[in-house]
Amino acid sequence: MKQLAMFASQFGAKITLNPELVVEKAQRYYFLNATLKKLARGDFYSAGLYLGKVKNGVFFPSFNLLDMLVDLAANKVVLDRKTAWLFICGRDVFRTGILRVCGSKRKGAATLVLNEFGECLGFGRITGSLDEAEGRVVVRNILDVGDFLRRER
Repeated sequence: MKQLAMFASQFGAKITLNPELVVEKAQRYYFLNATLKKLARGDFYSAGLYLGKVKNGVFFPSFNLLDMLVDLAANKVVLDRKTAWLFICGRDVFRTGILRVCGSKRKGAATLVLNEFGECLGFGRITGSLDEAEGRVVVRNILDVGDFLRRER
């Protein structure tokens, strides 16, 4: 649970999951309801809602967890349609493609990346000033929903 809370705090969010319903198995975290928790006492491969995993001390979130953070997070950027597509393709974000910025604008801050409909496309790290950086990358892509498809090559 500590890794989940620390990850969420990067975005200015405080996640409140019932710790009794979060199950850790082989450094992977799952969120189960009370009924499923009773059934998943033994050995299982996957159960409930996958939240992410810890690898070499670093937490890697699932897109389920990122979706849960959208309403809780303070740090978000909303992209226009073209920039959202480029972000999904693994590209970084230029200032011209950002429609709105919520929360922290400081360099190095983690931010959720949303499309114009409020859907979470992934997350990135702010690399430059979001106020005046024309022609320069301002959000570096860390993880996007297109990553899953790119791994299927």
